[in-house]
Amino acid sequence: MSIDSSSRIAERLAEWIAQAAPGARLPSTRALVAEHGASPVTVQKALRALAAQGLIESRPGVGTFVRAVRTARPVDYGWQTAALGSPQSRIPALSTALRDAPNDVIALHSGYPDRELLPERLVRAALARAARREAALTRAPAAGLSELQSWFATELGASMPPAGAVPPTAGDVIVLPGSQSGLSSIFRALVADGRPLLLESPTYWGAILAAAQTGVRVVPVPSGPDGPDPDELARAFDETGARVFYAQPNYANPTGAQWSSALAGQVVEVVRSRGAFLVEDDWARDFGIDTVAQPVAARDDAGHVVYIRSLTKSVSPALRIAAVVARGPARDRILADRGAESMYVSPVLQAAALDVVTQPAWRTHLRGLREQLRARRDLLVASVREQIPEAHVERVPRGGLNLWIRLPDVTDLERLVRDCEAAGVLIAAGTEWFPAESAGAYIRLSYAGPDPGAYPRGAAAIGEALARQST
Repeated sequence: MSIDSSSRIAERLAEWIAQAAPGARLPSTRALVAEHGASPVTVQKALRALAAQGLIESRPGVGTFVRAVRTARPVDYGWQTAALGSPQSRIPALSTALRDAPNDVIALHSGYPDRELLPERLVRAALARAARREAALTRAPAAGLSELQSWFATELGASMPPAGAVPPTAGDVIVLPGSQSGLSSIFRALVADGRPLLLESPTYWGAILAAAQTGVRVVPVPSGPDGPDPDELARAFDETGARVFYAQPNYANPTGAQWSSALAGQVVEVVRSRGAFLVEDDWARDFGIDTVAQPVAARDDAGHVVYIRSLTKSVSPALRIAAVVARGPARDRILADRGAESMYVSPVLQAAALDVVTQPAWRTHLRGLREQLRARRDLLVASVREQIPEAHVERVPRGGLNLWIRLPDVTDLERLVRDCEAAGVLIAAGTEWFPAESAGAYIRLSYAGPDPGAYPRGAAAIGEALARQST
């Protein structure tokens, strides 16, 4: 019998339960096997499904009975408001990018790559090997497995010119359970509570969330399709007394901006002259399309650049592994915060991630990924330009996963998002990526989600919804 058979049995029993009195006894398993012509395994599977729905309960040695339905009553939790008091900071809601999507919608909102863009075979094999090794039964060092620390350090060091800055060592690396927790630790360690933190605007919504969680004061620094203006950055440092600037120099989320070599040098000089830190989020290191990501940290060996890189999106969302590269007391403070927060990162996940990225097939996968992303990006750009004449694409991204689109300033974004969802298309309003007021009406569309063949239909639905606002 198949899974469909167990589902059919469960449906018939549910109909019987709906008419039965609470506490009524169900027929025995033997009787159900005979009645439905199914195997005992199939019947038990149906009973487990009904139990999971709270419709029946099993009493060992007695039988299975219809569960009595408790009458719902309102519960007052108002006392908790007085007990908790006012929150110290307003935590933004989770981003639209984390929203699950039904299979029948066109998902242009997602922040994670589609399964077909992941090295699935490598991940499955790596997890199986890691489960058989010592990592499955031991505690990892607080800073991470030494082999994985060395890999992250070597990856960053390979971007440095031969006669340039001194490459980082494994001891400069702290392995993290994903970059999000790393941002919170960095902000807590380097920015005192209530002190200013400079953020590009727009910027990664997770950085805005981490700043809110740690209680720092956010100061937006305008950033366009080419990155921030160094003069504006210098002014923000001088006026606020800030000592930390968070940025994404390569394929920024959401704009897709990539800093030029000249801009990177100017920003590093501004940071150095103020005795400050640049927190460089290199989240899209593996998602270059037309260019190769060049970390700004490759220009620094004096500890001004705190570099964070994640493998979560490029390897697998199930392997939440990232690392921060920092030097001096900054590294010690970040490690102390991580130890207090999570003590250590699962050695099984670390071993599996290391296994994936050290396989020869990993580089082959990245080369294929570049071409897949290029085809998806170009298809989405063409669809937007053809189907949404009011849309303005400020810059076709040279890497990353997203397309940043400006719409007419009179656009009602909330209505647009609702209307698109009603038409079976999920999009993300750009307001989530601004740490202060939005600089315009923007939406962010992902070209890394499932079913790229549906991009033209998705863009058409957006264009139709937008057109209705002008009628």
